[in-house]
Amino acid sequence: MQSSPLTCLNNRPFLQGIQTSSAWACPVSFLCFIYVIHGCLCIFEPYSLFFSELVQGGSVSVFLGPTDGLHSHSVLLDEEKGRLLLGARDSIYLLDPDNLNKAQRKISWPATRDRVEMCKLAGKNAHLECANFVRVLHNYNRTHVYGCGTGAFHPICAFIEISGRREDGVFQLLSSTVESGRLKCPYDPWQPFTSVLTEQFLYVGTASDFLGKDTTFTRSLGPPPDQHYIRTDISEDYWINEARFISAHPVSDTYNPDDDKIYFFFRESSRDSNDKSVLSRVARVCKNDVGGLRSLTNKWTTFLKARLVCSIPGPDGVDTHFDRLQDIFLLPTRDEKNPVVFGVFTTSSSVFRGSAVCVYSMADIRAVFNGPYAHKEGPDHRWVEYEGRIPYPRPGTRDISQNV
Repeated sequence: MQSSPLTCLNNRPFLQGIQTSSAWACPVSFLCFIYVIHGCLCIFEPYSLFFSELVQGGSVSVFLGPTDGLHSHSVLLDEEKGRLLLGARDSIYLLDPDNLNKAQRKISWPATRDRVEMCKLAGKNAHLECANFVRVLHNYNRTHVYGCGTGAFHPICAFIEISGRREDGVFQLLSSTVESGRLKCPYDPWQPFTSVLTEQFLYVGTASDFLGKDTTFTRSLGPPPDQHYIRTDISEDYWINEARFISAHPVSDTYNPDDDKIYFFFRESSRDSNDKSVLSRVARVCKNDVGGLRSLTNKWTTFLKARLVCSIPGPDGVDTHFDRLQDIFLLPTRDEKNPVVFGVFTTSSSVFRGSAVCVYSMADIRAVFNGPYAHKEGPDHRWVEYEGRIPYPRPGTRDISQNV
């Protein structure tokens, strides 16, 4: 399926406001209010485009994988070096992006036999789940790629050395670097997750347990001695609750690198209502966050989240709320601090069905995180605007003097 050209309904504000939450070292729970984010809502009608038409038009290059199915789960394209890495079932392929079937190379990386048998005993599908589905591939430096796989519901990670020419250069998995992939890769090959590697730090939003119930956003790896493992709190459901992660992006907020942030997008189950409604979110953390003290040891101290609202503006838009975020694309602009954010949404409504693209300004999203907060006195209270004195450092930020 391919969509027809997008048409924006208008350029009026269409995102009505609500909340973002902060995990701050304080017994009071904070939330930011979103009042209005300017943008436009785009709608489109899908039409069918057959695979044969794409092949005839030269728009598709076909890769002939194994006869039992490729089961591709990750892609890493390096245009500068002219190579394409493809993470699949028990394998990693090195391909020529201009000719996928030319001089292809392969690393075999299966799960251990014991793990496969334990996976089967747990009731999982032998072919579709009990294998090592490679879901994480990131450039770590000029000669190494960091990869992770599900490991038959026992995630594993390792470094892959790749250098020289694609046809006959080094392309090998370093067995001495194999380590646990928990909190770096999902257990389930089909569960949504996100990961991004920047400055040798790996940021991941994924489930941290076999059942996929505990969802968390973490940071790991990093150059020694700055390897600060850090995550969201498992015991506090107002941080992240049964999330389905979509994407994560490093974005500079100012020209000071100490202000750099990681923005990540997800949808989660609401804890503020009885109907377990789904909320779409944007969240952020400071890249230089090293965790807090006592109950916040190895936990984010700068975590904030905000609700993304996508609906047709005006009173007629109440029943056209697109509540399920499906994908995010950041379009770079001349100002690298302010990319344009495109979100693809669907709806779970039984009355109104459809999909939409909503466009967000990064500057407006940033303004929300720097705006008013809300809090609640206890689990049985409602979120209300916080009218007290904002403490220093402001929730969601770090005291830069801590870096000295």
